Amino acid sequence: MTGDKRAGGGGSDRGGRGRGGRRRGPPGGGRRDDPRPRGRREDADAWLSSGADRRIATVAAAPAVEGEVAKRFADLGLSAASLAAVEQAGYTTPTPVQAGFIPRALTGSDVMGQARTGTGKTAAFVLPILEAMSRPGRGTGPRAIVLVPTRELAVQVRDEFEKLAAGTKIHCVAVYGGKPIRGQIDKLARHPAVVVGTPGRVLDHLSRGTISLADVEIVTLDEADRMLDIGFRPDIEKIFRRCPDSRQTLLLSATVPPPVARLASRYMRDPEILDFSTRDIAVETIEQYYFTVDPTRKFDLLDKLLEREQPRQAIVFCRTKRGTDKVFEKLARRRGGDESAVACIHGDLAQNVRDRVMRQFREGSVRVLVATDVVGRGIDVSGVSHIVNYDVPEFCDDYVHRVGRTGRMGREGVAYTFVAPDEGPQLTRIEMRIEKLLERDEIPGFQAFDRRAAPSPVVQVPTAYGTPPTRPTPAPAAAAQPVPAAAEPPRPAAPPAATRLGKGRGAKRFRRAL
Repeated sequence: MTGDKRAGGGGSDRGGRGRGGRRRGPPGGGRRDDPRPRGRREDADAWLSSGADRRIATVAAAPAVEGEVAKRFADLGLSAASLAAVEQAGYTTPTPVQAGFIPRALTGSDVMGQARTGTGKTAAFVLPILEAMSRPGRGTGPRAIVLVPTRELAVQVRDEFEKLAAGTKIHCVAVYGGKPIRGQIDKLARHPAVVVGTPGRVLDHLSRGTISLADVEIVTLDEADRMLDIGFRPDIEKIFRRCPDSRQTLLLSATVPPPVARLASRYMRDPEILDFSTRDIAVETIEQYYFTVDPTRKFDLLDKLLEREQPRQAIVFCRTKRGTDKVFEKLARRRGGDESAVACIHGDLAQNVRDRVMRQFREGSVRVLVATDVVGRGIDVSGVSHIVNYDVPEFCDDYVHRVGRTGRMGREGVAYTFVAPDEGPQLTRIEMRIEKLLERDEIPGFQAFDRRAAPSPVVQVPTAYGTPPTRPTPAPAAAAQPVPAAAEPPRPAAPPAATRLGKGRGAKRFRRAL
């Protein structure tokens, strides 16, 4: 991004920071106009410093993986068939996550890897599983199961298995909600070696008896922190208890909060802990900016921003499903009804619609995708160049994963966040989480705030018939002369209550009540 693009434009600044300025000082400092103290971001050690289990603390406080990493996939101990599949898939050099995770997973040990989004975690556990599946098994049931938080991620992981298993007889089936279960039962009856699914649908198949975990050799949890965030912990524990104790467990997560650490402590045997995260949580290749904007002007700002940036592909994140639909409909109307250029996705859509949208987005036929956080985790679309946070995310980690949809595998990207005047504290927490100050951006000539005059004050006009109605004060005429009001006729007095009720008694309905 060039510097002259950030110039110009008026409008107030959230937090009192100058345009594009970076304030020096500790990341935990408060804003100039916010006297409330701001604590530092807690790390895993601080979370567990209150007397938690020593083994959990060891898991959460794993040292970062440093030193020389393999430069070639051939140095990782993979078979010739796997190396041929890697070459056919277009992978040339292993990422640090792959170089550190794959050799340890090939030994059969339990491994937990922590790495930020967009670092190649999927291939890091797919290749060791395929190596294990190439050896003869001991039964007819699935030999490996991969648990993921969302349907879209299940489809993506299955596609990665199919890509890297090309030329072999290893089959993978994805099971998740929103699809007819009959088709999944038919596929499971063909005895696939690998099952990828969401915890809820896996439990559904277990209750029906259409899947057995007695022969499982490897259990993998992908995006473990997200699965626990959305309440899958009981389901995951039920699945673990149905698997053999001799299994190998692989766990990958972008963050290691205490719930993930406790889960690893309980269901993993002396795991090797690999921390591939760096000090900078946010990816260095992603430029991050924010706009201060009135909520009523958000869509106009989005339209102007897309017109200015002309993104190759962009994801617009909204907080709610209803808001996602509204933004999508407005964008489609603004583009003359061309729905091929813009699409939306959220949890209320039918699964076949969600699959079609994601397929079109991966193919590049959809340029702008309006979405909830359903695509904020694990979804890998290499063409995404821009991220727009139309609504500030509720949790700081959601911001990290939203922004991580661009800048994948070292590519460059840019992220924008729309911040209302009263959302300064939320933005402060995000900056503390990523330990980086977002730069303020403006579009020259765009009014970020509604400049319309306030409505006229409301006054009461007295009348002779009880409670006066409210009317706005009319604008005074230039040469208007006061007109005397016409005299109101006297209002007839109401008859006495005894006359209305008859013979001095109460109404029949009241007498019955008495």
